[in-house]
Amino acid sequence: MIALTTGSLTEIAVLGAHCDDIAIGMGATLLTLARKHSGLRVRALVLTGAGTVREDEERAALAAFCPNADLRVTVLDLPDGRAPAHWDRIKQALATFRASTEPDLVFAPQRADAHQDHRLLAELVPTEFRDHLVLGYEILKWETDTPTPTVFVPISTEFADEKARLLQKHYPSQVGRDWFDEQSFTGLSRLRGVQCRDRHAEAFVVDKVVVDLGLS
Repeated sequence: MIALTTGSLTEIAVLGAHCDDIAIGMGATLLTLARKHSGLRVRALVLTGAGTVREDEERAALAAFCPNADLRVTVLDLPDGRAPAHWDRIKQALATFRASTEPDLVFAPQRADAHQDHRLLAELVPTEFRDHLVLGYEILKWETDTPTPTVFVPISTEFADEKARLLQKHYPSQVGRDWFDEQSFTGLSRLRGVQCRDRHAEAFVVDKVVVDLGLS
């Protein structure tokens, strides 16, 4: 398997439609990056949940997933499940967020996600982050929309287990869902690990990549 490296990272942007999307999609990757890159700047934007218990959960969770990072979280109050009806506001929010960050790497939902909020955000992110590598994370849920990923980030068993534990700890409002348990999350990361010849991994979808072969 061919491995590519990003080199040193100083700032990343992470975007989610709902509180818990980021942690579900790339929580172990956040743990890995925050532990590897001391002082990493993490700029997060979440479209829904402001002023509710979900915002409190999200802020506590992202702080736990980004230990020792310079973390800034913006949570908006868009209505859950109604993103397409608020296209203009989301587009403006993304433009404002883009002006506040200059990331080395961007993480967002992937375009084929079955949830309309995730899908719209995935479609709009590249319109603001035009010159960035955008990695589309997968959000485990009951829909059968699990993607065929193209990029894998190996993670340790320790971080795979810690991700599952932190999700249970910091999102008590979601624990009652039949799919929201530690076995689901570690099962998916084990599968992605098999697919990249590692114990565990988180997987991403990439629309476009420019590869510098060192020939210029």
